[in-house]
Amino acid sequence: MRTRLKLEKQYEDYVIENKEKHYRIAYSYVKNADDALDIVQEAVFKAYVSLNTLKNSEYMKTWFYRILVNSSLDFLRKQKKVVTMDEENIAAFNDCVFDEYENIDLNNALDELPDDCRSIVILRFFEDLKIEEIAQILDENVNTVKTRLYKSLNKLRIEMND
Repeated sequence: MRTRLKLEKQYEDYVIENKEKHYRIAYSYVKNADDALDIVQEAVFKAYVSLNTLKNSEYMKTWFYRILVNSSLDFLRKQKKVVTMDEENIAAFNDCVFDEYENIDLNNALDELPDDCRSIVILRFFEDLKIEEIAQILDENVNTVKTRLYKSLNKLRIEMND
């Protein structure tokens, strides 16, 4: 029982310390602040419920990232069934003006990538994870991750040059 309480405390500390990173990952998938918060909340809950499946607390980061990435992908799959309005239509109904400057071309190019490739690029360059950590998170072979990363970067280069 004590080890469970100790693990819960480590998990709680981990979630609190890394909440911004978790939000950033979820947001990079869904591009919506409220949905990203919902995904993080769902991932935190799922991870807490399945805390007993974590065999070694040293791997909490990769274990939780896998849950977070899978929750984000599940959300996107569910959203494909729902028709949403784009930001231009929403802005037409809203009096406020958006003043956001972000790299629209990069976001559009990332959106064109398949989910598994986009996950690799986001985890590698936006979260600065090592290839081995990404392989653990996505449950893939290291060479597979390297190949997908190389192909994804080439595709992004082509998209960005167009």
